[in-house]
Amino acid sequence: MHRTRKLITALSLAVATGSSFAAPTAAPAQDVTVVLVHGAWADGSSWNKVIPLLQAKGIKVLVVQNPLTSLADDVAATQRTMASASGKVILVGHSWAGTVITEAGNDARVAGLVYVAAFANKDGQSAGELVGAYPKTPALSTIRDDGHGFLYQTAEGVRDNFAPDIPKADAATLAVTQGALAQSTFSDKVTVAAWKTKPSWYVVSANDRVINPQLERDVAKAMNAKTTVLPSSHVSLLSHPREVAAVIEDAVKSVSSAH
Repeated sequence: MHRTRKLITALSLAVATGSSFAAPTAAPAQDVTVVLVHGAWADGSSWNKVIPLLQAKGIKVLVVQNPLTSLADDVAATQRTMASASGKVILVGHSWAGTVITEAGNDARVAGLVYVAAFANKDGQSAGELVGAYPKTPALSTIRDDGHGFLYQTAEGVRDNFAPDIPKADAATLAVTQGALAQSTFSDKVTVAAWKTKPSWYVVSANDRVINPQLERDVAKAMNAKTTVLPSSHVSLLSHPREVAAVIEDAVKSVSSAH
C-alpha cells in the first residue's frame, strides 16, 4: 500500500510539473518521399486520385511536371523535384515516365522504383525500340503531330484508347489538358537502367490500348519486379487509384523496414 501511494504521488508530481513520464513510443518510420512522374498525353494532375490516398496514410508526396521535350529535360525536371524531397525517394513513373525514372533512378537518394503501365528500358535502349518490338496497339493510330514535332492524342483517341474506363466527361477533360510529347523522345536512349540495382514494383494494365500489355509483363519479369496485374486501361492511376496507391504504399513500407 505504501509503495502504491508513492507511485501515485510520483505520477501526480510528473503531471503537475510537466515532467516526462510517458511510456516509450515506437521509433518513427524511415523518412521516405514518393515522387510521382507523369507520362505522355498527361500532366501532374493525372495523379490526383492517387495523391490523397497516399497522404491519408501519412506518406509525403511530390509531383513532377514534365516538359515532355526530351528524356534529358524530363530527367532534369525529376531531379529538381527530388531535390525538395526529404529522406529516401520512391520514384513512380507512368507510361513514358518509366523511361524517365529508369534514368533518374540512378540518383543515390532513390531507394525504389514503381512502374505503372510504363516503359522499363534496358541500358542503351530507347522507348521507340521497345514499342517496335511488339505488335502495334490501337492508340498508335490516334496519334497526331501538332506541326511542330510534338505528338498528341485526338479526343477520340483519349476516350477510346488512352482512358476508355473512366467517365467520358473525365476523358474529355483529360484530352484538353494532355501534354504533347516531343516525337524525338522515342529515340532518346537510357544510359544505365536504375532497376538493375534498385528494388522495383510494376503495375500491369491488362487491357492497355497504348502500351502492349505483353511488353509490360515482359519488362516486369526482366526487372524481377514485384508485379500486380489490374483489369485496367492505360490509366490505372485514374481508373484503379486504390490499387495503384496500395502498390506504392507497399514500396514505401519495404524501403522503411529495410533501414
